[in-house]
Amino acid sequence: MKRTLKTKISLLLATTLLATGPALAQSANWTGAYLGGEIGGAHFKASSPTVSDNNDDVIGGIIAGYDYDLGTWVIGAGADIDFTDNTLSLAPNNPLDRVWRLKLRGGVKIGNGLAYAVGGYTEAHIDNLGSDDGYFIGGGYEHQIMPNFSVAGEVLYHDINNFKSTGTDVEITSYQIRGVFRF
Repeated sequence: MKRTLKTKISLLLATTLLATGPALAQSANWTGAYLGGEIGGAHFKASSPTVSDNNDDVIGGIIAGYDYDLGTWVIGAGADIDFTDNTLSLAPNNPLDRVWRLKLRGGVKIGNGLAYAVGGYTEAHIDNLGSDDGYFIGGGYEHQIMPNFSVAGEVLYHDINNFKSTGTDVEITSYQIRGVFRF
């Protein structure tokens, strides 16, 4: 009798797990607009044919965009603007004060998470020198902790060659934590 009861309980549990399996396997829906903020650090490097300089500083800003959920895959586009006050010894009176980006991203869903690659256009502004543009690439992981709120970590590499035709190349590697409200 004990064996029959154990078998029935085991069958009941197995049936319940099989029936709820699809519900447990469902992942978050990423389709929609988002708005949020980010903060972290960045490694700045400027190099010319004669000198090179690098520095680490805090960077942070606001983000906005739109994602489209294709099932297993998610694609999206967005824009970020980050602010910093990084001064290199090459140009002590000319701090890098902001960096903005136009982004395309694509990734694969992992439960309520999204592992993604990102890239696009970037522009950096150095006080008293002006702005110049380049490209960036990177990746990250975003996790929906509530249906309309997610947190993420992202690393980006920016490359701006020959800034304002000065012969100086600017590279920025940023690593940030993001909080995003989804509409």
